[in-house]
Amino acid sequence: MSERTYFDWNATAPLRAPAHTAMAAALELTGNASSVHAEGRAARRLVEEARERVAALVGAEAKGVTFTSGATEANMLALTPALEIGGRKALRDKLFLSSIEHPSVRSGGRFAAGAVEELPVTGDGIVDLHALRRALARAERPLVSVMLANNETGVIQPIAVIAEIVHAANGVLHVDAVQGPGRIACSIGKLNADLLSISSHKLGGPQGAGALIRRGDIHIGEPLIKGGGQERYQRAGTENVAAIAGFGAAAGVATLADAARMAGLRDKLEAGIKAAAPQAVFFGQGASRLPNTTLFAVPGIKAETAIIAFDLNGIAVSSGSACSSGKVQASHVLSAMGADPALARGAVRVSLGWSTTEADVERLLTAWNKVVSSLLKTHANAA
Repeated sequence: MSERTYFDWNATAPLRAPAHTAMAAALELTGNASSVHAEGRAARRLVEEARERVAALVGAEAKGVTFTSGATEANMLALTPALEIGGRKALRDKLFLSSIEHPSVRSGGRFAAGAVEELPVTGDGIVDLHALRRALARAERPLVSVMLANNETGVIQPIAVIAEIVHAANGVLHVDAVQGPGRIACSIGKLNADLLSISSHKLGGPQGAGALIRRGDIHIGEPLIKGGGQERYQRAGTENVAAIAGFGAAAGVATLADAARMAGLRDKLEAGIKAAAPQAVFFGQGASRLPNTTLFAVPGIKAETAIIAFDLNGIAVSSGSACSSGKVQASHVLSAMGADPALARGAVRVSLGWSTTEADVERLLTAWNKVVSSLLKTHANAA
């Protein structure tokens, strides 16, 4: 196969070399991390070292990190009425979430359907803070879930401001921060979040590992997976030591060093797309966005057709979230933002990473210049 160029980092990042090395070393061990003999202690040491690194990544205490199978499980673990604060039950009576959340959050977790309410966003994809205040006035003990940065548009939410509003209403704030680490500042303390979900494979660790991070004295009163006492009774089951070790290694090398460079490449990318198709629309461009993400559409071009054309030219892009069984379908994010449905059906997401080069961007733009006229001509002939 000819050379491929990868632009789907928001779906999953390539495995970092330190993560690969850490996983290979972990797979050489025999012990169960819950066993007290030397072999078990060796496995436990890897888990706890990874816990320290993941905690450091988001400025948290290691004791607040609960390892899970991924961010979807971490979100499900967090979204429960049964929370404890300071060792006392602090049941939540209502769940408020933004209308642009990941499907794992929009499912409502373990709240009854009638206790879940979606909050609107602006045309730029920012949570409507006035609507948030009005909603919180209707609940005594709310739980609010808002993502740090959207996986499709890259739009960044004003989490610290949202946290202030939520806490003033006796609420608890959960943040799905999956897209943040390694791209933007992601300190649980500075965000003032109570619960934070992150994923291993978004930052160069293996798939199948994630974490829910708790701040202060908040605990999950009703674990999602019950059984043994692993993860301080927050998540039962033998830990996936190799995946956790890889997660920790990736967390240990994730930095913001490439953020400015990625932003420059993204701007060049968008300028090139616009030059070839002046009618192109970039979603969320008026808001603060992740430095690595652009979501665009050209009137008359369908996303599925564009993605196939890119793929045939050796370029991997996507239509948005990768959590829809590989299907190209209408984006609930763009619908919530009030985008024209026909335009939204043509949305293509391009996301960059630490190894993306200027030459990679040039290859994408070369492919775009090659296919855009034929795609528009096909639309014109079909009309």
